[in-house]
Amino acid sequence: MRLLIVEDEKRLALSLAKGLTAEGYAVDVVHDGSEGLHRASEGAYDLVVLDIMLPGMNGYRVCAALRAAGHDVPILMLTAKDGEYDEAEGLDTGADDYLTKPFSYVVLVARVKALLRRRGSAGSASPVHTVGPYAVDTAARRVTHADDGEVALTAKEFSVLEQLVVRAGEVVSKGDILEHVWDFAYEGDPNIVEVYVSALRRKLGASLIRTVRGAGYRLEVPR
Repeated sequence: MRLLIVEDEKRLALSLAKGLTAEGYAVDVVHDGSEGLHRASEGAYDLVVLDIMLPGMNGYRVCAALRAAGHDVPILMLTAKDGEYDEAEGLDTGADDYLTKPFSYVVLVARVKALLRRRGSAGSASPVHTVGPYAVDTAARRVTHADDGEVALTAKEFSVLEQLVVRAGEVVSKGDILEHVWDFAYEGDPNIVEVYVSALRRKLGASLIRTVRGAGYRLEVPR
């Protein structure tokens, strides 16, 4: 799942991005409201963590603009303010939850997971994808074999698999996987994707993920 953090306190934003990436999410960060609105409007995110006090456009306006445009992405608002009026204003603009700084990182992660679960249960599309004998639950982040039970995957392995599953039958480039799964500032060896694809093949079967030379990978859905 892909998250967007809109936060002008750069140290806090990078700390949150690092922690949420370790939880298995793909995370992008921007530091002003106008850019946050632009990125969130692209519709590529499962959740937005949105500060209220931002340069360019404050979080209230960003949230209100997204809702007015019909975007239903869950929004968790962050603010250094306190008081019932601020919370009411944030929720009135369409935010789904509200967290006052300073906050516990553990609490933030719990709120993020709760919002994502709520969205998954409310959505019309099932979060469970059937891939041959496997059931891939993108909400619970679990893979289960019809006969052998749950398959143990690391957070990164599941995230790579998720990118292939949601586009099953299509070619997914190495660049797309890096962008959605790894840290937004990742500058390491792009061949790391091959390492994780190899691990998935060992655990799920070599024939499930096909390499399309020069283009990327395709998840083969047995018919």
